[in-house]
Amino acid sequence: MGYKRKKSEGELEPEIENGRKKPMMQKEEKEILPSTIKNKEKRSEVHAKLKHQKKLEKRKKAKARDAAEKRALELGEEPPPKMVPRTIENTREFDETVCKPDDEELFAGNDADEFGAILKRDRTPKVLITTCRFNSSRGPAFISELLSVIPNAHYYKRGTYDLKKIVEYANNKDFTSLIVVHTNRREPDALLIIGLPEGPTAHFKLSKLVLRKDIKNHGNPTNHKPELVLNNFTTRLGHRIGRLIQSLFPQDPNFRGRRVVTFHNQRDFIFFRHHRYIFDRKESKQTDSKGKEAKDAKGEKASQERVIARLQECGPRFTLKLTSLQHGTFDSKGGEFEWVHKPEMDTSRRRFFL
Repeated sequence: MGYKRKKSEGELEPEIENGRKKPMMQKEEKEILPSTIKNKEKRSEVHAKLKHQKKLEKRKKAKARDAAEKRALELGEEPPPKMVPRTIENTREFDETVCKPDDEELFAGNDADEFGAILKRDRTPKVLITTCRFNSSRGPAFISELLSVIPNAHYYKRGTYDLKKIVEYANNKDFTSLIVVHTNRREPDALLIIGLPEGPTAHFKLSKLVLRKDIKNHGNPTNHKPELVLNNFTTRLGHRIGRLIQSLFPQDPNFRGRRVVTFHNQRDFIFFRHHRYIFDRKESKQTDSKGKEAKDAKGEKASQERVIARLQECGPRFTLKLTSLQHGTFDSKGGEFEWVHKPEMDTSRRRFFL
């Protein structure tokens, strides 16, 4: 039932029930949560202690895991399997449209789609870049950096022309793609990519734009054709978007230029990065089994050369989010949409479309 405290001694006295004394039981100390402590200094002190305890436990587990692996290798046994962390990516909802390596229908569709001529090198990519009717201050700076990223890209002022007239003009001038940079409140906020002459038209939301001048220790790109890296476009829709992006770049990169353009898809957000890479040779000191520096026959310190790769970001840096994919060229009234993102489609954090 509980405990009564004696006034004189201050000790716990067992209660008497039905003429019998109940056995004394020690109360379990509850772990105090820092959020329940009102005093700021005490709260931060308790939080630091809990954090230190968790760190010690994590270190103890790591040491035990390393010792078990070392013991298994000494005995000639297989080491214990490494734990794979659960992430949103590897626990995503099942999607029937995920591409498989042996999908013959997919490969047959690749040969017959709108990008086949460019990706087979029958046509050279030629890109026209323009803006919306009301341009902003950061828009031209972003477009000038896009011109340095995409080879054989040309900028034309929008003026008062309708987009359909611009599409018609680009077709007559043998352009293979059209990019429209849309701005809102002096900031680029959307990107429209139109494949020519038959489409499709992809509309992307643009966010987190960082220009080259705002990137610390940035590099200046050269005129070499870049290598293109497309990551994690796994579904049919993602495969189609990847081929649309691929059609903007030539298929014969100059590897001497060491330029890499990356489009990395993660949770339906496409992250764009532009780098230059270089391989350096670095000398590292050799050590023996006891951790002492090794020496050669002449008594000099032995060193070993190893090759390391270094990256330098050239910019710009931005994130794209697909909002719609329209069949054919741009048509706001009678266009047929292949895919449109709607709020009711976001039923789970683990549901992805690309």
